[in-house]
Amino acid sequence: MMELIAAGRRELANVLGGLSADQWQAPSLCAGWTVAHVVAHVTMPFRISEREFMLGIQQAGGRFTEFSDAVASRDSRLPQTELVAALRDNADHPWSPPGGGPAGALSHDTIHSLDITRPLSVKNPIPDEAMITVLDLTVGQGSRSLFGVDLDGIELRATDLDWSSGSGAPLEGRSLDLLLFIAGRRIPHDVFSGPGARRLGGPGR
Repeated sequence: MMELIAAGRRELANVLGGLSADQWQAPSLCAGWTVAHVVAHVTMPFRISEREFMLGIQQAGGRFTEFSDAVASRDSRLPQTELVAALRDNADHPWSPPGGGPAGALSHDTIHSLDITRPLSVKNPIPDEAMITVLDLTVGQGSRSLFGVDLDGIELRATDLDWSSGSGAPLEGRSLDLLLFIAGRRIPHDVFSGPGARRLGGPGR
């Protein structure tokens, strides 16, 4: 698992290093965040000490999202080269989200890499093994994904991988689009096909 994590971080660092200034400040799929915000967030565990983290959480009243947003807003102004180097130099860092383990770290990195590259239409190859691991984790148990997306009565089917999940009306699409959908990202629904696509409603979540 760590090999997949390290390889993904290095690949993303290579992609980020080649972005223009306009791309660096372009909107990501994380609501209200630019690419720079997402990179600042992804590299936060490598750049902030445990003491600073605990103090920040305390000042935010125990609200991690509020603390994370503040750090992303502040550190998104750091030089692009500095944030890219933080990602590349910590490719082998063993950080993982609380209770998430290595699979959680892989999921965190993979989803945020797509938050950046999908709206920019920039290629960032994700190995099949990594994508399947993240899909299996993110789809969750029962009728809702880990991000709260209602999947009741829908069978997810990847068109580029041997992967499916759930039962009901088939919803077919590329694995990266399915992952972003179940992660609650706002993407166009016309990237999907099958009877399940008609159940989504609206232009995109």
